[in-house]
Amino acid sequence: MRPVSRRSVLAGATAMAIAPHAEASAPTGMPMVDTHIHLFDPNRPQGAPYRGPRDKPFFTEGSFPATYRRVMRKHPVVAAIHVDASAWVEDNLWALQIAETDPVMVGTIGNFRIEQDGFAEIFARHAKNALFRGLRYGNLWGYDLVAQSRRGEFIDRLKLVADSDLVLDTANPRIDLLEAVVRISDRIPTLRIVIDHLAKLEPTVEELPAYNAVLREIAQRPNLFVKLSSSLHAGHVSPRMIDHKERLDLVYGVFGADRTLFASDWPNVEGDGPVDTAVRIVQDYFAGKTPEEREKFFWKNSIAVYKWKPRTAAQRKLFA
Repeated sequence: MRPVSRRSVLAGATAMAIAPHAEASAPTGMPMVDTHIHLFDPNRPQGAPYRGPRDKPFFTEGSFPATYRRVMRKHPVVAAIHVDASAWVEDNLWALQIAETDPVMVGTIGNFRIEQDGFAEIFARHAKNALFRGLRYGNLWGYDLVAQSRRGEFIDRLKLVADSDLVLDTANPRIDLLEAVVRISDRIPTLRIVIDHLAKLEPTVEELPAYNAVLREIAQRPNLFVKLSSSLHAGHVSPRMIDHKERLDLVYGVFGADRTLFASDWPNVEGDGPVDTAVRIVQDYFAGKTPEEREKFFWKNSIAVYKWKPRTAAQRKLFA
């Protein structure tokens, strides 16, 4: 893969701009911090390993902060965090440089093979950037969190993440991955771990005892968090919140008000249904909660978990 210079990255971001950085045009309502979006540019010389759903325009056009602003213009989103969907180590720098061009972006979650030689140096170099908020590791790109969670050297390297006050995101939910998350949390209690897309997991009848058991363990560990992303997925594309309520109740019942985060999973969500539908489902769900619970879900918990820093007036209001 050819390296990308900072100049070419910034030039590409400018060329792909779709909307100005106009905070004033954002809709009113409960502010939202989206903790899970993907950015990529398939038109670079080296392309991009992840490009979103094949039948959507961003598969060929790319996904940039300005693209995200346009798509979410109906919603009061004031900040977003990119989660890297590329196993190319160079793309961690690409994502940070793209995020720097637009203040709606308050963080990126990197993607490194923690078990590979040189991890400590690569991690330390990226962690110096204030937009770098943690790492993602799970069972994508040939990674194996289940096996690695039993290795002392892997645990020691994850301690670097905890010691840097950063986050481990996981992908994608399976019962053995959830069990691995519990093991890691017990070894490194100070490490904040965010479970992505748990609402997408549908255990079989045979898996239910193990699933319920691991959820009971997760409920007892205060540094385990969850994103209510992928509540809208294949087979459950109803726009009615009531058709998703049982699944949402289960996840929310385990994690509670302080450990649940808003996340759109854009543009990946578009493979199952419109992002507007996915957002409306969680908005309708939390309409039945207290104002404090809504604030925690839509923005407060994102600050507590990712410890991102504000870049705009709208973001600074959340800290006031």
